[in-house]
Amino acid sequence: MAHTVNSIVINSSYENVFDKSNDINRWKEFFNEYTNSEVIEKTGNKIIFRLTHQNGNSWTSYRLLFKEDKFAYACRMEPMFPFEYMKIIWLYRETSGGIEMTWIQDFKMDKNAKFDDKQAEEAINKHSSQNLIRFKEIIEAG
Repeated sequence: MAHTVNSIVINSSYENVFDKSNDINRWKEFFNEYTNSEVIEKTGNKIIFRLTHQNGNSWTSYRLLFKEDKFAYACRMEPMFPFEYMKIIWLYRETSGGIEMTWIQDFKMDKNAKFDDKQAEEAINKHSSQNLIRFKEIIEAG
């Protein structure tokens, strides 16, 4: 099992950070590796969505928004490959400098995947750091 934790402080209101960071249709702008992001279904606080990676692979996930509790939970649905499972929590915490947004990912790579848990963990940490900076820049720019 692999685990990553990455954070950044965004100088903006909680409302703004939460709403913009959970706007799935904008994720192709926020994440440097996605060429498409689309909401398939939204019911209550649950969003089912599809992401397309720059390598052409697409998958669906669901996301549960708990705005009043300052977190979101996501889980990859299908196809699961190259993971056995992928679970993500985004936490939002008010600080003196703004809103600290923390991404926690727990996952296990499929035994037939190109990368093992350790290699995937390193890649996810690298991409998360880059993408958190993009989130900060875009949200702070308004």
